[in-house]
Amino acid sequence: MARAALGISVRELARMAGVAESTILRFETGRGGILAANLDKVQTTLEEAGAVFLPADANGGPGVRLAK
Repeated sequence: MARAALGISVRELARMAGVAESTILRFETGRGGILAANLDKVQTTLEEAGAVFLPADANGGPGVRLAK
């Protein structure tokens, strides 16, 4: 969701985060796990690009928004 909101392709995100495209694709499609280190790289990259990850709370599940 964050990647799409930022307009970043799978290829771009993989390059920016220093992970394989297949890692991104497996994670996004739910067809495989992701190493914690790779997840941290992807999350940090998306946050640096302007995504803000929101934790689950009493009003609903986790989410994402763009930084102001």
